[in-house]
Amino acid sequence: MKTITIDPITRLEGHGKISIFLDDAGDVADAYLQIPELRGFEKFCVGRPVEEMPRITTRICGVCPEAHMMASAKACDAVYHVDLPRTAKLLRELLYAIFYVTDHSTHFYALGGPDFVMGPDAPAAQRNILGVIHKVGVEIGRKVIETRGACHELIKMMGGRSVHPIGALPGGMSKGMSREERDKVLETGKAAVEFAKFTIGLFNQIVLGNKEYVDLILSDSFTHHTYNMGLVDERNRVNFYDGDVRVTGPEGGELAKFKPADYLEHIVEHVEPWSYLKFPVLRKIGWKGLVEGPQSGIYKATPLSRLNVSEGMATPLANEEHDRMYKTLGGKPVHQTLATHWARLVELLYAAEHWVELASDPDITGPAYRVVPSQTPDEGVSVVEAPRGTLFHHYKTDDRGLVREANLIVGTTNNNAAINLSVKKAATAFIKKGHVTDGLLNIVEMAFRAYDPCFGCATHAWPGQAALHVRIFDHEGNVVRDLRR
Repeated sequence: MKTITIDPITRLEGHGKISIFLDDAGDVADAYLQIPELRGFEKFCVGRPVEEMPRITTRICGVCPEAHMMASAKACDAVYHVDLPRTAKLLRELLYAIFYVTDHSTHFYALGGPDFVMGPDAPAAQRNILGVIHKVGVEIGRKVIETRGACHELIKMMGGRSVHPIGALPGGMSKGMSREERDKVLETGKAAVEFAKFTIGLFNQIVLGNKEYVDLILSDSFTHHTYNMGLVDERNRVNFYDGDVRVTGPEGGELAKFKPADYLEHIVEHVEPWSYLKFPVLRKIGWKGLVEGPQSGIYKATPLSRLNVSEGMATPLANEEHDRMYKTLGGKPVHQTLATHWARLVELLYAAEHWVELASDPDITGPAYRVVPSQTPDEGVSVVEAPRGTLFHHYKTDDRGLVREANLIVGTTNNNAAINLSVKKAATAFIKKGHVTDGLLNIVEMAFRAYDPCFGCATHAWPGQAALHVRIFDHEGNVVRDLRR
């Protein structure tokens, strides 16, 4: 049996590889996404004071540290049984909305977008942000860079750092917001709304205006009928920061809706020996292997999933775009994986609109931006929606607040089984009779890239020793020793 390995896979955070196994006829017999990296955050956080967790867990990832900071701070609130002042909650949500604009625009323009802007078959050297700028124009490239730069400046102002911020604490935020700062945030937010509208227009032109791309999005090669998961508010609208977790079935009906603290009643983590990344599934249904459908416990937790489980967006322009997307794609739920790119832009617009709403609230500059915890710590669970999926943080402490146990289920982990389904189905559809090209392999990579995976976030469990392969060469390039663990 012949094996094709894509190693490393590209345009993602972290490291992974795809192994494709061909039968004697040259067709795909199987395919797997394998994650060889290991970081162990759940173990080395044990023994640390729980109030340090919002600072420690931001170091899991340089792409989405704000997500871990917020999830960790909310879990610490629960550990200390703290109710946040309204200003503190507004400030946290505002920072988080700004972060979402930064993260979603990064994925569209630098990670996922090049496959559509440049084309799946474009040379690998052109499928990147520089290729995109060259094709769409320097002015658009400048607009992207300026928007991201402005967002990072605001995150630094509110969170203390533009990367790995430290502003969220148990009980609230480390600093409030002045009226002058609010005015700057509001002005930048209004520009972000225009940027989001512009980006959707670009998507309409480049992607939806290309029949070949639309056919690819709607093709069975990128379609999986699974359950969906996402955080919703009291009206079942998408919410990134707070709410209940809602799960809907492949046909769209509600399977479950639960409080974050009850997540272990609904989710169980399955382990396979060939990957350090776990496979969460719905506990009621269980692990049935890498298969889709209502009989399988596999679910997705992506931007598209958040829209699938919701009854709309909480801001007007985003809700209009939400309705247009579902009308175009035939109604809820949508199971076409590549449609996640469109859903991500709906969320980009929602984040920018919500940013302006929050910055316009008079209480955003209030003096009560933190309450100091006073109760004995014990256990806390929190959920936020990271850009790439539902993020759970769960801490147990002793009565001094030292962490005894920590459990993190991140967005990429929630999507692991679905990503493997997508990789195999795309490989099976496009690799025939042993014919393999760089463009075809890139189309296989597009199957996982739509999920915007973050493997640095996801590989935090410690099942054993990390795999290690060392090859030692002499001065002429000959292998003199080959060591494996």
